Amino acid sequence: MLKISNNVELADWEIDMTAIRAQGAGGQNVNKVSSAIHLRFDIKKSTLPDFYKERLLALSDSRITGDGVIIIKAQSHRTQEKNRDDALQRLKNLIVSAAVVQKVRRATRATKGSQRKRMDKKTQRGRIKNLRSKNNDD
Repeated sequence: MLKISNNVELADWEIDMTAIRAQGAGGQNVNKVSSAIHLRFDIKKSTLPDFYKERLLALSDSRITGDGVIIIKAQSHRTQEKNRDDALQRLKNLIVSAAVVQKVRRATRATKGSQRKRMDKKTQRGRIKNLRSKNNDD
C-alpha cells in the first residue's frame, strides 16, 4: 500500500515491480545479483482519482510512455530493498508533483515612480561617464 495523500492510496496490485540486474561497473556481485528494481505503473488502469490521472497523462515526462505507463528504474543503492523503497518514493513524488496546481501568473507593470527613478539613475550615470571623458564640453 503506497499512501499518496490523506485520502489517496495505491494498492500493491497496481504497482508491478521486477528485480533486474543493475547496469554499470560493479564488484563481484554485479553480474550475479538482481538488485535493481524496474517499476511499472499503468495510469489508466489504476484506482487514482480522475484528477490525478488527467494531470499525469498531460505531463511531458520521459518516464511516462505513450500508453500511459510510468516506468521507473531504481539502481542507485546496493540492496534490492533500498532500491524498491527508492522507486516507490519516486513514483509518489511524481504523482504528488502532478497534482500541484500552479498559481496563475498575472502580468504587472512598473509604477510611474519606479520608471522615473530608473530613468533618473540612468541620466545620472551618463553624466558621471561624460565627466570622465577627455573632452568636457559642459
